[in-house]
Amino acid sequence: MEYVYAAMLLNSFGKEITEDSLKKVVSAVGVEPDEAQIKVVVSALKDVDIAKIIEEAKNTQVAQAPAAEEKKEAKKAEPKEEVKSADEAAAGLSSLFG
Repeated sequence: MEYVYAAMLLNSFGKEITEDSLKKVVSAVGVEPDEAQIKVVVSALKDVDIAKIIEEAKNTQVAQAPAAEEKKEAKKAEPKEEVKSADEAAAGLSSLFG
């Protein structure tokens, strides 16, 4: 991927993408150039108009994913708690003790 980046860098400055120019760019950052990789990249980009591809990519609209539907929580009927007065609660306790 680094060699593709180097090729794009050369292209952005209007330089020709050759084996020698790629070697110089890669060497400039302190990396030993891989001759085979350089040949592959130069060969693959020989008939490619990088500027045209970049421009087409800028104009391409990305399709948006459909919005996820919000799940509506079904309201559960909560059982109503009977509210007892203090006297009723005390009467219930007294029944335990006779």
